[in-house]
Amino acid sequence: MKHYIGSSNPMRPQFDARAPYKAQHFSWSCSEDGVGTVMLNRPERKNPLTFDSYGEMRDLFNGLRYATDVKTIVVTGAGGNFSSGGDVHDIIGPLTKMTMPELLEFTRMTGDLVKAMRNCPQPIIGAIDGICAGAGAMMALACDIRYGTEGTKTAFLFTRVGLAGADMGACALLPRVIGQGRASELLFTGRAMTASEGLAWGFFNALHAPGELVEKAQAMARELAAGPTFAHGMTKTMLSQEWAMTIDQAIEAEAQAQAICMQTQDFRRAYEAFVAKQKPVFGGD
Repeated sequence: MKHYIGSSNPMRPQFDARAPYKAQHFSWSCSEDGVGTVMLNRPERKNPLTFDSYGEMRDLFNGLRYATDVKTIVVTGAGGNFSSGGDVHDIIGPLTKMTMPELLEFTRMTGDLVKAMRNCPQPIIGAIDGICAGAGAMMALACDIRYGTEGTKTAFLFTRVGLAGADMGACALLPRVIGQGRASELLFTGRAMTASEGLAWGFFNALHAPGELVEKAQAMARELAAGPTFAHGMTKTMLSQEWAMTIDQAIEAEAQAQAICMQTQDFRRAYEAFVAKQKPVFGGD
């Protein structure tokens, strides 16, 4: 990503993902209230991923770590489907002809997309309709909040193409969301998880009508964008880091994280608004 604007602090370059950035392999937009939207937009083929779209999305989410004006992100797909995963012709075919070092470079790149989504501080909300398969299912899993429809079918179908269910962090992330036994079944069989299963198992936060799905996701994104966004970033960081901590370590880490948040202007704004019996207006600093 090369679209940086000047910053008074050279240690913190500011990434402006609104005006300067033009996505080449998907659609990107950002509203004035700081809600960014990534839309996979090859609807005629159910929005498959390519080498180029993997790499560009990885770079976008890495760049968003510096985008203080982008406060939340919605990820969705065009044409009634989220994503059918890696493109059979553009990706799977060429992979059969690659050397081992080339294959490892590719699998690390796809995993880097998930890491970039997890490491950017903005809450990511997935608006997931229709087909959500393979790498598309992993992108959905990398979101912080997921909304689906009654027609959403989510499949981690790596075994269907002769591969392990361990792909892009699936064996680490999916059991934490839906439980070890349920994740094991889906990753071994590659079968589609229905929308009702996804809702009951905690994969989806809610199901909405297809025509309202993106609207509901963006409404949640706007609500979060109006909140204390520095603190939201801290919450996301702690949710990820505490997986590898003991309870004692987590409590100490949260003590330090909260002490940092208590130094923000948003903490002071919330107190002053409470005293004045008003609703706080947060600034993200």
